[in-house]
Amino acid sequence: MRGIIPFLKDAWYLARPYYFSEHKWYARGMLALVLILKLSLVGMSIVLNYWNGAFFDAIQDKDWRSFIDLLVYYKKTDHGFLPGFCEVAAVYIAIAVYRIYMVQGLQISWRRWMTERFLADWLSPDRPYYRIALRRAAGTASIYTDNPDQRIADDLRDFIGDGLLGTQGILYFSIDLLSTIVSLFSFITILWTLSGPVTLLGISIPGYMVWVALIYSAVGTWLTHLVGRKLVPLNFAKQRVEADFRFALVRVRENTEGIALYGGEAEERQTLLHRFAALAANWRDLMRRYKFLNALTSGYSQVASVFPIVVAAPRYFAGLVPLGVLTRTSGAFGEVQGALSWVVDSYGGLASWRATVERLSTFHRAIEAARAHAFEGVHTEAASGNAFALHGATIALPDGQKLLENADLTLMPGRPVLVTGRSGAGKSTLFRAFAGIWPFGSGGVQRPRGTTLFLPQRPYIPLGTLRHVVAYPAAIGAYRDAAVHEALTDAGLAHLIPRLDEEDNWSMRLSGGEQQRLAIARALLAKPDWLFMDEAMANIDPQAEAELLETMRRKMPNTTLVAIEHRPPPGSLEQRHLIVERAPDGVGRIVEAAWEPAQ
Repeated sequence: MRGIIPFLKDAWYLARPYYFSEHKWYARGMLALVLILKLSLVGMSIVLNYWNGAFFDAIQDKDWRSFIDLLVYYKKTDHGFLPGFCEVAAVYIAIAVYRIYMVQGLQISWRRWMTERFLADWLSPDRPYYRIALRRAAGTASIYTDNPDQRIADDLRDFIGDGLLGTQGILYFSIDLLSTIVSLFSFITILWTLSGPVTLLGISIPGYMVWVALIYSAVGTWLTHLVGRKLVPLNFAKQRVEADFRFALVRVRENTEGIALYGGEAEERQTLLHRFAALAANWRDLMRRYKFLNALTSGYSQVASVFPIVVAAPRYFAGLVPLGVLTRTSGAFGEVQGALSWVVDSYGGLASWRATVERLSTFHRAIEAARAHAFEGVHTEAASGNAFALHGATIALPDGQKLLENADLTLMPGRPVLVTGRSGAGKSTLFRAFAGIWPFGSGGVQRPRGTTLFLPQRPYIPLGTLRHVVAYPAAIGAYRDAAVHEALTDAGLAHLIPRLDEEDNWSMRLSGGEQQRLAIARALLAKPDWLFMDEAMANIDPQAEAELLETMRRKMPNTTLVAIEHRPPPGSLEQRHLIVERAPDGVGRIVEAAWEPAQ
């Protein structure tokens, strides 16, 4: 974990943009209102301190009239006008309720803005989400970025705070710290005045209760930091192992059929238990550390409740101060000592929040680093003609191993292309390079004007209705019903037409072949100028594949098809045939081959 100054800089870096965004006036106004209400509570505490002294003086003097006035009505005292407790309590409750209400409103507005900002950066057109995932999977990421879903969902919530769940965040800590500082300066004067001087070893010490509060709080803060400083890395690890365990559970949910077919229940259970064991081990470490911290803070609080009475009691028993002054002194000491001990009281929450700031800041730095390298790899360029072309393309794996070096390849419109090669030759990587998303290597891919669609072997099935799934990535209403029905029918999915407006987990509901047919239906709807398919019909039987290819050629006569396959598809028309070969040294090449359609 880094030092306190870099941590505070990170917290400020994450918090500042919202208050200078397009919502700045709402944000600043709400924050100002919350601060005013919080400081009003500090003012009420000062009023209650004076009220407390007058009330106990009335009890000591057996003054029934003053007792009732201070409870229900009001009373003029040497310190001025004092309202009755009922009025003070009513105002205090109203301020407390609306302060929390305003904080919750500001929290959800701030969280919405930060979520939109992080999603916009993470899912930006230069695809940092993809680069981070590739480098993370390959173990080449320079910044540790596990579980981005948790960082956006949970860490953003915990950074700001959740008033409904009672999660402490930056609003709680910053506002509480500010009110604590105001309370400190307000009550330290009162305590200085009330405590008077004390003579120790012949030396008169004015305002001695203030010095006692300072020493008591300093010792408590030092001991708390000594005991609790290891909580920050432990909380950082806690968020990671919790997310890892949840991710493993989601993987089981999304792959139930594969697990069932393999009979992999025992192995999956062991994997989940292994991840939970890491979670439990971290939990036990936190338990032990919190045990010592709670013992210290509980003892500190218990002693603090009686400590000022014990220290101030000699002056009371000597008859130098009345009971009311004693209770006011005790109350003022508690406020000063509590303000000075803010770190002691908040240490556990601060440790957890600091870990959240660390995770968010490292995630944001990883996004910025990925975006800074957006032009690395095989990048997309606008073509001057109507051909799709690779030029000077070096395509490598994440570990630096080269698959192709200085490759040049031109694809002409109107002429179908078949790309084959052995497994591991680099066909799918070439597919990603044509898409302009592969970040490892160099060179360029010239993309002509018009539309291009890339269909991977495993289609992406988004959440939502089937209508949204088949229209993806276009908007849900981009196509007329008749066009959607026709595309599904041509793709062999006419039986799904009645379910177009149903929401379901379609990635689980549809078979592998149906999902690939759904991707073909997307292509039939979009009718792109160029269609790249990476074994996009691998789960469809050969006869149906031939029928679908014929349908696509008939329905999309102006689309140039580039298909990546292990072998030529059956019954396909004559087309250009390219083979990706790997040399013994690992560097491959693309060679032209004579066309031999499969039978």
